[in-house]
Formats: sequence, structure tokens, C-alpha cells
Amino acid sequence: MIQEKKQLIADLSLLGIAVVWALNFTVIKASLNEIDPYSFNALRFILASAFIWMVVAKRKAWFKIHKSDWKLLIPLGLLGNLLYQWLFIIGIDYTFAANAAVLLGTIPIWVALLSHVLSIELLNRLKGLGVALAFAGVASIMFFGKNPISFGSETFLGDVLILLAAVVWALFTIYSKNFLSRYSPLQFSAFMTTTGAITLIIIAIPYSGETDWQNVSAAAWAGVVYSGLLAIGVAYIIWNNGIMNVGAVRTATYQNLVPVLGLIFGIVLLGESLQPLQYVGSAVVIFGIILTRYGKS
Repeated sequence: MIQEKKQLIADLSLLGIAVVWALNFTVIKASLNEIDPYSFNALRFILASAFIWMVVAKRKAWFKIHKSDWKLLIPLGLLGNLLYQWLFIIGIDYTFAANAAVLLGTIPIWVALLSHVLSIELLNRLKGLGVALAFAGVASIMFFGKNPISFGSETFLGDVLILLAAVVWALFTIYSKNFLSRYSPLQFSAFMTTTGAITLIIIAIPYSGETDWQNVSAAAWAGVVYSGLLAIGVAYIIWNNGIMNVGAVRTATYQNLVPVLGLIFGIVLLGESLQPLQYVGSAVVIFGIILTRYGKS
């Protein structure tokens, strides 16, 4: 009975965090109307890092980085928390939240494809079909917008940046696995969010004057708190609690909701509109993601 209750709580929490992640695209897009993207990124990582270190302290999960790991962890941290975050935040600034949600949802596709190329985990025919479908869907989203495809079109640059962000995060995910055998997910995340906070603060300093801080609304500040504390900090804790209580496979299924809900939130809350073939492309991407993740060996 106690275990069933824990599993129910974990499932409900994971459903909630899928909604949090999906809504995060819309929240960020709205907040960037008042706060420059570099400062926004820095602020949310400060909150996330502080929260995770508080959890480390509460659980007394202190750790020490092995000397041999520094030369690999720092470049990995820069890849996942500097390059990825730059591509992510600037990409959202230049495209629709709905586009970003679906395009970033291709991360499992890139993980599968890159794992195959690097001979870490080979694709079977069913998963290969999922990859092909996902790329066809992405092409539909990018090539069938209101404006002709070009670097000057309304969302093309943002779409490209978000797609590159998905590739970078896939590489970060693949190369993180080796370190998770030596550090707990909590410890690894504490190091990575701290790396992100430090580097993003340095980058944000020259751009901080672009924001009229005295006139930033409460809603925009709430967006910073939401994105940093909930979408990064709290989400991490809930995600790992789900893995512990209901297993990794069952936990991962909730991520499939993110691109679907993100697309809906962008349309409903921000009034964004896609062309008919872009809706079709979004559906194809989501189907491709599911097929790639759950295609049988």
C-alpha cells in the first residue's frame, strides 16, 4: 500500500513536471519581452544552482571531483550549460514557443542517431523509421511557415538555433553517462548548474544594460522564478524521484507529453498560429519521437 502510494505520487508529480516543462517555453517567450535573454538565462541558473545546492546540503550529499575528471567535466559543462543554453535562449527569442517545443522535443531522436553513429547503441529498422519521420516533420515545420524559407524569414533563424540546441544537448546526454557512474545525479547536476551559472553570469554582464530593470513587471520576474526554480531546480528532483519509484522507462514516457503540450500552450496563451502543414509536421515529429524511443529491438 505504501509503495503504491509512492508510485501514485511519483506519477502525478511527473505529469505535473511535464506540464511545467511544456509551459516553460511560453513563460520564457513572454519574459523575454522585458528581460534580455542573456540576463534571463543567468538569473534562472542562479536560482536553479542555489536550489540544488540546498538539496545537496539537506541530504548531506557533499562530494569531491576527482582530479582526472576536471579536464573532461569542464568542457562537458560548457557544452551543456553554456553553448546549449545560449542556443536555447536566443533560439526561443527568434521563433515561436510552439516551434521551440516541438523542435527541442527531437532530443531523443538525436540521442538515438548519434548513439548509432558513435556505435554506442545501434538503431533497428523501427527506430530508424522513427528518426526519418521526425526529420520529415522538422522539415515541414521549418519549410512551410507563412514566409518563404530564407535566413530573413520570421522564425527560420530561431528554428535553426533550437535544432542545433537539441543536437548539443543530445551530445551532452551521451557523454554524461560515464560520469553518472562516479557521481550521483544530484551531485552531477550541482556541478553542471554551477558551471552554467558562473559562465552565463560572465556573458550576461555586458548585456545587462539592455534591460530596463526598474520597469520589469512582476510577471516577468515570476517567469524567471518559474523557469529557474521549477523548470530546472524542482523538475530535476521530481524526475529522479520518478526514476527511483516507478523506473526509468515509465518516467521517460512523460517526456513525450512535453512537445504536445508546448505546442498547445504556445498557440493558446501566446496566440501563435502555424500553417496546416506545420501542424501535420508537429504530429509527425511527435510520432517519430515515440517510435524511436519505444521501437522494439
